[in-house]
Amino acid sequence: MDKYREMAQSIFQLNNFFDEISIIDRVGRIRYCRIFIPGVYSFSADEIIGRHFFEVFPSSSPENSEIYKVLTTGEPVTFFEENCITYKGDLVKGYSSIYPLYQGKNLIGAAVALKFIADGYTKERIEVTEGGSVRRRNQFHYTLDHMITADPHMLQVKKNIVKLSVKDSSVLIQGETGTGKEIAAQAIHYGSPRQMHPFISQNCSAIPASLVESTFFGTEKGSYTGAVSSKGLFELAQGGTLFLDEINSMDYGLQGKILKAIEDRQVRRIGGHELIPIDVRIVAAINEDPFTAIRAKRLRSDLFYRLNVNSIYLPPLKERKGDIDCVTDYYIDYYNQQSSRNISGLSGEARLCFNRYDWPGNLRELRNVIEGAFNLAESDRITLSDIPAYIAGGSQNSDQQQGWSYDYSLTFQQNLDACEKALLEELLPLFPSKQEAAKALGMSKQSLNYRISKAHTVKAESEAR
Repeated sequence: MDKYREMAQSIFQLNNFFDEISIIDRVGRIRYCRIFIPGVYSFSADEIIGRHFFEVFPSSSPENSEIYKVLTTGEPVTFFEENCITYKGDLVKGYSSIYPLYQGKNLIGAAVALKFIADGYTKERIEVTEGGSVRRRNQFHYTLDHMITADPHMLQVKKNIVKLSVKDSSVLIQGETGTGKEIAAQAIHYGSPRQMHPFISQNCSAIPASLVESTFFGTEKGSYTGAVSSKGLFELAQGGTLFLDEINSMDYGLQGKILKAIEDRQVRRIGGHELIPIDVRIVAAINEDPFTAIRAKRLRSDLFYRLNVNSIYLPPLKERKGDIDCVTDYYIDYYNQQSSRNISGLSGEARLCFNRYDWPGNLRELRNVIEGAFNLAESDRITLSDIPAYIAGGSQNSDQQQGWSYDYSLTFQQNLDACEKALLEELLPLFPSKQEAAKALGMSKQSLNYRISKAHTVKAESEAR
């Protein structure tokens, strides 16, 4: 399994925005599968490991299967429309790309990536019943409601998204990895007049340079060995929104062709002669300062100015510490629903560690830590033993600023009192009650009350001075 996981990571980079990735061996058996959206199938990924893909997708056959074609020809097939039914009656609609896997010169299998879509951009499942089949719709796209925040800057971002949604200009979203750039992009799309048309997301770092043109512009049959007529991303997003994540990771020379397509509002497929008009709104994202990327020749300046008609900045989680609690509570509620559990929250000690940690992986890291804690938690609260040691150990960045520094105009005891006061002011708001705070800080409630009373005296004396 580890070998196939490494294959998937090297090809697709698991932080990309695919909804499902799989590795199929040479004889057609599924050796690795990861499904990123819970509930879209009536089975788990583990249930289909080791099965032949024709068994899992009985509507497929050697005559109509693109996976079979790749396994027999050794040529990739990119961005074709997927429409099949699983052995449990799940209707699969989306766009797939399949890449051959070689060991030396030997074809050993295929890697498959799928992005789900459906009419109205909802997932449909066919439930087989005695009386026939019933369709159930489950929406899984992001909207403005998925941007959980109490931070003043982020609240303004949400207001700006509302304004930008009804416009049609390009938007550039800037933010570190894991800050929620795709959530913002989808919120723009699903709040816009284009919401009933496709939202196509592509992480530019995940496309091999040799496939960029065919990925974006499509191909005509016969343009190269094994090529079939297929739409590119611009055509797939017709009428809707094309989200280009990590635009600064795209091959520098090819950025000019993307700019031309955006400017001309038309594309020509590889091997084709016809110019195809496109009506697509572009939302792009970058994970570094754009001017730094321009100077380093990772981003063309003309493409930047074309995309940056409007801009959105998503600050890292360490710059909006007030959001840690509300985002944590949101994900605890989410995983309670997903796993049918009833975890009430974090223990006092765990909440203290969460709020003192810098979260370099931002929202994505926080979500993954909560998911991991759900796998380990045995009580109705997440404790220190349920979270990674690097967080539970209270590791801090070396440049983290402290809320107190030594004042040489005061005595040593006065400095100790001031330090204690500063710590109490920082820590007490993190707990729902004094009893919880006392337990987390390793003291009795009476002792904590005494220290709080003393801190008020210190504050009064300070103001008197």
